[in-house]
Amino acid sequence: MGVEAFGIEKEFLKDLLAQVDQGETQLPEFQRGWVWPDRNIASLIASISLGYPAGTVMMLKQGGETRFKTRPVEGALPPARTTPDRLILDGQQRLTSLYQSIFRNAPVETQDVRGRKVKGWFYLDMERAVLDDGDREDVVVFVPESKVRLDFRGRPLVDLSTPEKEYAARMFPCVALFDSMQWMMGFCQYSPELQSDNFKLWGKFQEAVVQRFLQYQLPVIELGRSTPRQAVCQVFEKVNTGGVTLTVFELLTATFAADDFDLRHDWEERQESWNDSKYAILANVANTDFLQAVALLATIERRAAAIEAGRDEASAPRIGCRRADMLNLTLAEYRKWAPDVTIGLKAAAQFLHAQHLFDTRFLPYGSQLIPMAAVFATLRQQADTVGARQKISRWYWCGVFGELYGGTTETRFARDVPELVGWVRGAEAEPRTVQEAQFFSSRLWSLRTRGSAAYKGLYALLLRRGPLDWCTGSDMSDENYFDNAVDIHHVFPKVWCEKAGLDANRYNSILNKTPLTARTNRIIGGRAPSVYLRSLAKNAETTDETIDGNVQSHQISAMDLRKDDFEAVVHAREQALIALVSQAMGKDVQTDAPTELDVMNQHVPAASA
Repeated sequence: MGVEAFGIEKEFLKDLLAQVDQGETQLPEFQRGWVWPDRNIASLIASISLGYPAGTVMMLKQGGETRFKTRPVEGALPPARTTPDRLILDGQQRLTSLYQSIFRNAPVETQDVRGRKVKGWFYLDMERAVLDDGDREDVVVFVPESKVRLDFRGRPLVDLSTPEKEYAARMFPCVALFDSMQWMMGFCQYSPELQSDNFKLWGKFQEAVVQRFLQYQLPVIELGRSTPRQAVCQVFEKVNTGGVTLTVFELLTATFAADDFDLRHDWEERQESWNDSKYAILANVANTDFLQAVALLATIERRAAAIEAGRDEASAPRIGCRRADMLNLTLAEYRKWAPDVTIGLKAAAQFLHAQHLFDTRFLPYGSQLIPMAAVFATLRQQADTVGARQKISRWYWCGVFGELYGGTTETRFARDVPELVGWVRGAEAEPRTVQEAQFFSSRLWSLRTRGSAAYKGLYALLLRRGPLDWCTGSDMSDENYFDNAVDIHHVFPKVWCEKAGLDANRYNSILNKTPLTARTNRIIGGRAPSVYLRSLAKNAETTDETIDGNVQSHQISAMDLRKDDFEAVVHAREQALIALVSQAMGKDVQTDAPTELDVMNQHVPAASA
């Protein structure tokens, strides 16, 4: 988009508002509604009455390849013509305010300073307007739709309900600014004894106010017909004075609507198709996530077609799902790939369920669903073999424990989909996500909250091992699936650790935490393990050996736990969790030297019960 793609000219305000009235100028569907309160409108009218600048308007010339569904400016009647000449990108609030208040002969539907809806008319106090050019905003008066303002006792304070009452009060209706002849004649002929004064006042008022509106011009930047969709989106966000971010989804909704396709309705129907408890993991999938997966499949097809047609790989279109890639989606591409992405997302949910990831709270990376959906959409039945699932599982856990899906990830998405699909289909090279992923043993000591992907990943790996609740003996996966108040709790209670003088960084690590039901955690309380394990056996009406088996199903040494030996328990568990991570990633965990903090706490004595 070069400088020749837009121009800037001054245009008369009257002509701009007439174009709005005739439907020659309209709004793109993605523009938000008009929201200015009455005092903002009054301030704008006052500024123009003084000839002050009121900002710049930006328009998009219609007729190019970038088409949008359009709608009239609020208050304008449905136009006879279906296709406008121009669309308002910036200046909507100002043009709509002026159109409703000074051009359209109807009450303005707005709101007061408290946000309450009001409906009424704007007037100019003629006598105050001609006194000076000072506080002009007080000259602009807003009256109710009835044109009668009442006091708290219901008595009229201002009554402008007839032209004669307007003349008597010397209040000029703003809707007459561009066609004032009839009102002027009635005003000057009203009350023979005041005719001379009225003529003089009108002469001053016309020169001080009316002429300024007739001569007022606004700078208009006009983007040409060749302006690409991506540029429209970026320009809108940069200059829009409302400060509202325009999403890719909203822009595509307006674009596709030009071909009578309701993208929002289509998305809502697809979203409803996974509105089921078995697809709970998809609850936070956003419409832009969905579009990214569609863009991945569409750009893969474009690239393959270009290479098949003889283009070399270096010059062929790239695979991508960035903003520009989504904005370049055609309706035909969306129609083709959206059903496949819907299927792919559901298949991804089933895969994650098998990995013991049941809800969004413990999903390591929501963003990883995007390439995963594209992969399952591409592979279909090819993803249903043991070998394929093992490869997809390795890729998934390498992404999680390599912590590779935080931050900006579009480039990784674009690499992962073709590489993982190729690997599943028999390519020897592992995806770069699998190759690059590394997990260091010391990371276990710094995983303290579920905010990190690796923390959530370890929770899922523990559930995959089939841990049993210490009190009920039920499988924790079942407890979690049925939402029975399962959460991650301390093995050595926090209160006990503090009394033992342990460092918070160590006892708050995941090595000292495990999934338990709320009931079991209440029995544990703040007591030493040697004490609460006996209570658990008593409450569960079972033996110590059974409780020990339940404890050991969490990769925890029951023997060391009964000794209240914090160090023995966490170091044994460290090795157990390292083995889980290594198995999931299909590669060795990197063992790094313990930190100074680890060494300092290496020989903390076990506390007594």
